[in-house]
Amino acid sequence: MKLALLADVHANLEALTACLDDAQARGAEAFAFLGDLVGYGADPGAVVDLAAAYAERGAIAVRGNHDEAVLDERRGGMNVDAEEAIRWTRTRLGDRHRQFLASLPLVARLGDALFVHGSAARPEEYEYVYDAARAAESLAAAGATYVFSGHVHEPALYYAGGSAWAGAFRPAPGVPVRVPSHRRWLAIPGAVGQPRDGYRAACYAIAELDRALLTFFRVPYDWTAAVAKVRAAGLPPSLARRLENGE
Repeated sequence: MKLALLADVHANLEALTACLDDAQARGAEAFAFLGDLVGYGADPGAVVDLAAAYAERGAIAVRGNHDEAVLDERRGGMNVDAEEAIRWTRTRLGDRHRQFLASLPLVARLGDALFVHGSAARPEEYEYVYDAARAAESLAAAGATYVFSGHVHEPALYYAGGSAWAGAFRPAPGVPVRVPSHRRWLAIPGAVGQPRDGYRAACYAIAELDRALLTFFRVPYDWTAAVAKVRAAGLPPSLARRLENGE
C-alpha cells in the first residue's frame, strides 16, 4: 500500500493540491496529514475542507500547534507574524472547520506506524525533532517501528537499532530508501505549504511499508498564486517572502 505523508500544509491550497495530484498519479492509496493544516497561508477554509473530505474517506489526520492555536486563544509561544496569521485565520473559519480541527487527535496509529506532529515523547508540547538525539527520544516513546511527523518544515530521516542512539540519513527527492523493520525509523516529509530548505517546491513523501520503502518528493506548484493571495489578504509580508524564497 502506498501511503502519502503530508505535513505542514499551512493553508497553502496550491501546494496541497499539487502534492495530492502528484501522489495520486504515483498510485497513492492512503493519505496521512501530519498537522498544521492552517496558519501562515491564505486558504485555511479550503484546505481544511479538502483534508476533511480525505478524512471522511479514511485518511489519517493529527493536530498541529497552529491548528490548536486557532482553537485556543490562550495558546502562545509563536512569533509576532505567526500570531497575526492565527488571528486572521480565526476570522476565516466557520463552525465546521473548527469542529474538524477540534476532532483531530494528537497521535494516531496504523499497524506499526505512529503519526504525530512533533515529538512522540510529548505530543501535547509540539516539540521539534531537529536532530538525532531528539529523534531517538521520540522513537523510544513511540512504541512503533515507524514514526511519521512534521513541524520542522525540512525533509529528514532518522533510524535507530537496539540502542538508545539514532543516526541521520539525508534523503534525496525521488530516490526510494530501504526502511527495513529490524530498525526503527522516524521520517519527516518536509512542509507541503512552507518549505524552509531554500527550495520553493512543496514537500511530501510516500511510504510503502509492506515493501519497506520510503520515498521523498518535491513538487513544483503555482507559488506565485499562493504569494499573491497572502499579500492580498494583508497577512505579514514575511510570510509571502518565505514562499518566494523557500526559507
